[in-house]
Amino acid sequence: MISIVMPAYNAQKYIKTAILSVENQTCSDDWELIVVDDCSKDNTAKIIKRMAQSDPRIHYVRNASNLGVAESRNHGVALAQGEWVAFLDSDDSWHKDKLKIQMNCAKRNHADFLFCASALMDKHDNLIKTWWPVPERITYKELLKQNVIACSSVLIRRELIQEYPMCHGEHMHEDFAVWLQILRDKKIIAYGINKPLLIYRIHPGSKSANKIKAARMTYRVYRHIGLPPHKRLYYWLCYLHRSIVKYSRVTPYQA
Repeated sequence: MISIVMPAYNAQKYIKTAILSVENQTCSDDWELIVVDDCSKDNTAKIIKRMAQSDPRIHYVRNASNLGVAESRNHGVALAQGEWVAFLDSDDSWHKDKLKIQMNCAKRNHADFLFCASALMDKHDNLIKTWWPVPERITYKELLKQNVIACSSVLIRRELIQEYPMCHGEHMHEDFAVWLQILRDKKIIAYGINKPLLIYRIHPGSKSANKIKAARMTYRVYRHIGLPPHKRLYYWLCYLHRSIVKYSRVTPYQA
C-alpha cells in the first residue's frame, strides 16, 4: 500500500529513531521502507542492515556514488512498489498515527496528495515548544506564497511523484519545486492535516535555519518552474512576509 522513501547520509546519530517511528505506525502493516544510503562513511549502513534483519519490510539500498538527497529520493521512488509514496528524512520522525490519519483523509476526500503540520525538535531530541500549523487544503497559487509542505510530511500517489522527479544541482528547494509543478500541471489540491504528525529536526546552519540561504533558494524555485520576473518578485515578497510572520509567532505545542 505505502512505500516510504528515506534518504540517508552519515545518519548514524538519528536514523534508528527515524526507522522506529515507521515501525511503530498504527496503520496496517502493508508498507515497505526503502532506505537509500548515499555512500555514508559512518555506521549508517550497519544500523540499517541490523534493523532490516529483524523486519523484512525494511529494504537497504546503496547508491553507487554520492548523489545528494534529491537523487537519493528519486532512486527510492523508482524502486517503490506501493500505491502511495511517503518521504521521511533520516533525522526526522513521525507520530505513530501519521500514516493512519493521512490515509483516512485520502479516502474521505479522494485525495492524491497530502501533508501535515510539524512539531519541532533540536539536535538532542528535545521537543521545541512550538509547532508549524498548516491549512486544510492548498492550491498552486497559495503554495507559491509560502512552502507549507514539509517533505517528510508528504503522502502522495506513486504515479504522481514518479512523473515529477526531484531536480538536483540548482541549489534550490527541490521538493518545493516538485509540489508546485504537480499542483499547477495536474490542477489538484493538496490536503493538509493540521496536527503535528511530523517531528522535524532543526539543525543550526540547515537550509531551514539559514533564512538568507532559504530565501535565495526559494527565488531559484520560482525561476526553475518558469515564473516570469514580475511574478517571481511578487511571490518572493509574499514568501518573505509570511516567513517573518511564521518565525515571529510562536504556537505552543501540545502532544
